[in-house]
This record gives sequence, structure tokens and C-alpha cells, in this order.
Amino acid sequence: MARLSVLIVAQAGRLQAEALIFAAALAQTSPDAQLFVAEPQPGPLWPTDPRLDPDARTALTGLGATVLPLNAQHFGASYPQGNKIEALALLPPNQPFVFFDTDTLILSDLGAVPFDFDRPSASLRREGTWPEPQLYGPGYGAIWQSLYDRFGLDLETSLDPTQPDEHWRRYLYFNAGAFFYRCPRVFHHRYLTMALSIRDDPPAALTGQALDPWLDQIALPLVIHALCGGRDTLAPGWIDGRTSCHYRALPLLYAREDDETVAAFEALAMRADLAPLVMRDAAFRRIVAEGRGPRIRALFKQDTLPRQESVIRKRIKRAGLWYR
Repeated sequence: MARLSVLIVAQAGRLQAEALIFAAALAQTSPDAQLFVAEPQPGPLWPTDPRLDPDARTALTGLGATVLPLNAQHFGASYPQGNKIEALALLPPNQPFVFFDTDTLILSDLGAVPFDFDRPSASLRREGTWPEPQLYGPGYGAIWQSLYDRFGLDLETSLDPTQPDEHWRRYLYFNAGAFFYRCPRVFHHRYLTMALSIRDDPPAALTGQALDPWLDQIALPLVIHALCGGRDTLAPGWIDGRTSCHYRALPLLYAREDDETVAAFEALAMRADLAPLVMRDAAFRRIVAEGRGPRIRALFKQDTLPRQESVIRKRIKRAGLWYR
């Protein structure tokens, strides 16, 4: 059986530091996974050189990663979230893959996760960030219907009937920080085609709706539904649970994750071979090395966290401890 392909996208700066920790955690926990790191290259869509520092690239290779050059054709610096869409074309075809954002910590063996690679899915650790229906409409149903119609998909079979009409959870919606399927090339083709169609010619029902930064999350449920996947193809508690933690930003890691996850993260970040590279990033240096993390953690009780992430962010910012 082919090794599981794991894909991240990394470039100089914060993502480089996150990628080093991701790679180290994956190497510790998941010996049968093959890590691919897509590295954006300078070009017309990346006017500022985004490439990794040479020593960070060497460290990633030493951790077992294969670094692949990514030449942006459609997104680039103006919409870096699109890197994940274009990077899928770099992976070996007809081989199962899992994509993760770099701001993710792998906690246990990915090989133990009961993925059904024929039925794709994605992270359900999300809030109702898109769409934002206007006062006089259209509502959630009409907005999503316009997208499903655009691609010849059946909206009705994607709905969660346990949720009320016009509640955002009724409609298929994911966090694009993690997703999986049996073939990266097939997924790439669908994802790219749908994302470009929405970006370049949005349906009328999307008038007034922001596409940036949500385009990847708008297209993702359409891709997954088109490929016979859904919200329930992987049992809860694995991705963004016992196997991975998408912390998204260092202050949020300290604010809301459990003690074991924070300790595991700090042990990797302060590892002798990684710390000199990781601490080049100002946020990592201030929060981890200089000890501001515990001050952030002291602002919250992890068992009674605010429900909305925006509330957590505001509290941290008021305390002058938000670093990104």
C-alpha cells in the first residue's frame, strides 16, 4: 500500500516556523506518512520572494519532508489561501492524501485515523463565517442554492435535516484547514475549477458577499459534495481532536487548547535543533521563548471559554498580548 501523502504549504516567515513544528510532530507520530511541503516561488503573482530560508528548507528535509516548488498560476500573493488549491497538483496521482494548514499540530498517528478516502470530508471545527445574509435577502438557502445550481449539484442531499431552515449549520460548510481524498489530482481539478468560477463570475445571489478570505471555504463543500463526500464520512473526534489540533494562531493555542497540547507544542518549538529557526518569527519568540503564553492562558478558563472566537481574540488584544 502506498504511503499516505500529507501536504502543507510553507514560505518564509510565520508559515516557515509553523511548518517546522508540523514536520517534527508528524515525524514523531506518523512514521508511515510522507510529508510534502509546497514552496511558493517568486514570479508574476509573487512579486516578493516567498521562498523558505535555505536552512529551514534543509531542516524540513532532515525531518523527512519533500519540498516541492509551487509556481502560482491563478492566485499567489493576492490570495495566498489559493496556494492549497494549486499545490494539490504537485502530489503523486492516485494516492490518498490529507491536506493541513501549517498552523496545525499532529498529536497522534495519522495512520490510525479511519479515513474513507473514497468519500472526502474536511474539518468541522468552524464557525458560521460565510455567508453573511443581508437584511433584505437572499438568505443562506438561496445563496447556497445558487452555488449548487452553478455546478449541477443537488443542494437537498447536502443538508443537515437536524438543523432548522436558514441556520448556517444546516448547510454543508467546513474549515479548509484540513481535508482528504483518494486522489489529489481529481480533487485539484474540481477545486480549482469551482474556485475560479466563483471568483471570476459569482452568481447574482452572492452580490454583497465577501469572497476574500472565504473563497477556499466557499468552494470546498461543493467539491466534497461533488465527489460523494460529506460531513459524516469520518467519525468525530479524530481531525481537530485526538489526532490533530488546528490552533490557527499562537494566542488561540494558549487560550483554548488543553494542557497536554500546549506542552507538546512547546516541547517541539523549544527543541534544540528547531528553536533557533522557529524563534526567528517574532510571535513565536515573544509568546513561547519570552513566556507570554502563560499570561494569555491566565485570561481564560479552558472549560468555560467564550463560544465565539472573536470574543477570545478581543480579550487577548485588550490585554496587549495578540501577536501574529
